Amino acid sequence: MMRTAVGWHVEMEFLEDDRHTRAVAMVRLPDGTEIRAHGHASRHRSDTNQPRVGEEVAGARALNELAMQLLTKAHDEIDEVSGRTSHTINV
Repeated sequence: MMRTAVGWHVEMEFLEDDRHTRAVAMVRLPDGTEIRAHGHASRHRSDTNQPRVGEEVAGARALNELAMQLLTKAHDEIDEVSGRTSHTINV
């Protein structure tokens, strides 16, 4: 069996102010598709200002959305080729 190494690069960008962090995650797939997803975090006014924490929360939410879009794309491709509805297996 021959193995092929494949890599994806995910880009993350953040836009922040004193109370809000927005994240955009983007992955470019080998088929040329670009998938983008967004995440958001808000700091409560009584919390200390910790920009890294806002980035982590917003980034995680963007990556979670990106993962869901990738699953949808994969299922759509399976359905198109197989002519049936595919199902997610939770692991």
